[in-house]
Amino acid sequence: MFTGIIEEIGKIKSMSGSTDSIEMSITAKEILKDVRLGDSIAVNGVCLTVTSYTSEGFTVDVMPETVRTTSLQTLSRNSSVNLERAMSAKGRFGGHFVSGHVDGIGSIVKKDRYQNAIYYEIEVPKVLHKYMIMKGSIAVDGTSLTIFKLTDHTFTISLIPHTLTETILSEKGVGDIVNIECDLLGKYIEQFVVQTKTEDSKKSSLSASFLEEHGFK
Repeated sequence: MFTGIIEEIGKIKSMSGSTDSIEMSITAKEILKDVRLGDSIAVNGVCLTVTSYTSEGFTVDVMPETVRTTSLQTLSRNSSVNLERAMSAKGRFGGHFVSGHVDGIGSIVKKDRYQNAIYYEIEVPKVLHKYMIMKGSIAVDGTSLTIFKLTDHTFTISLIPHTLTETILSEKGVGDIVNIECDLLGKYIEQFVVQTKTEDSKKSSLSASFLEEHGFK
């Protein structure tokens, strides 16, 4: 579990493998202070497992499904990445619940400066858009942000100077793709509602006449 508060920007030192699976070595500093083998680290919002580490970086494996469905497919040597360790029970919870399980990718369709903020309008598939609400939480490349505008197929976020400085989003422009993780609570609520309706529907089909027709008298 993560918070969406990026701890530092790392850099891809090397990448190996095929188009379907990748081993990445990432240089870092802050997040290595207490790193252990098997730890979870969010890389651009994707939860990955530390397979090895040194005093200067760590290595992760990226599975085919993750390569196919996230923006990690666009990375190359020297690419910058957002990094966050799994949240500690002893720390403050400053963002929102972020699982590190990316729901899909979005495409930046507009980027504008407004006084001290940068507005990003991001287009997403309809299957993701249904989880978004005004003033709701959204994770973009692992960064916890707030939605302040919605259209039928896009949402808009506003980045303050601190967020631009501390994340890779400042490097993103129109046409770039980003990882999107929708609000975890919203997805759970939808699942509970759908499951409840399904169960109620099954219950309503069981009647005295139905039982009698099938030999129960």
